[in-house]
Amino acid sequence: MQTFVNVTANLMGGFRETLILFFYTLVFSLPLGLVVAFGSMSKWAPLSLLTRAFVWVIRGTPLMLQLIIVYYGPGLAWDMAFWGSSIEGRTIAAVAAFVINYACYFSEIYRGGIESIPRGQYEAGQVLGMTKSQIFFRVILLQVVRRILAPMSNEVITLVKDTALARIIGVIELIYIGQKYITASALLWPLFYTGVFYLLFSGLLTLLFRRWENRLRYFAV
Repeated sequence: MQTFVNVTANLMGGFRETLILFFYTLVFSLPLGLVVAFGSMSKWAPLSLLTRAFVWVIRGTPLMLQLIIVYYGPGLAWDMAFWGSSIEGRTIAAVAAFVINYACYFSEIYRGGIESIPRGQYEAGQVLGMTKSQIFFRVILLQVVRRILAPMSNEVITLVKDTALARIIGVIELIYIGQKYITASALLWPLFYTGVFYLLFSGLLTLLFRRWENRLRYFAV
């Protein structure tokens, strides 16, 4: 029983790091994804092509590779410890990699949602004398949120599990601690026990997104 309590306490410490990665990734990638979406939809061809090419590269390469490049790349390029070797530096590097990756995925979801709104709604807003920003924020945005909520929830839940990849650059998150028990104590069950944390957190997010979907049903067409 004491072993179980100690393992749980240690895994909770790793889960805290997982939550930090998850929270900061969402805080920065959600608005950045909208900026990237506007860039890919830009009528200025060079900006649109450059943005779409960047999104293609990020979506077409493994997140693990991006983590390695973000953490080790600047140091190799400038011959210096850019992020540092501390836990805080590794966590910041992991957040940066996650933000870039998920902003690109979110941008495509945003773009699909925005382009799915009938053109007539934009024209109706113009007839009423509304500015482009007023049309977007007062007429379009909530409809876009309703349409993208399901695919967005899928990406958010995927992020919960993707945080485990941060261990590749030495971030002490949940899976990292679970693996340590195998080498240090020859205990396998703590690694499987980490799955309980992911299941509970993912289940909570699923219920939360379903509630939001139900509250936005009046936008369904």
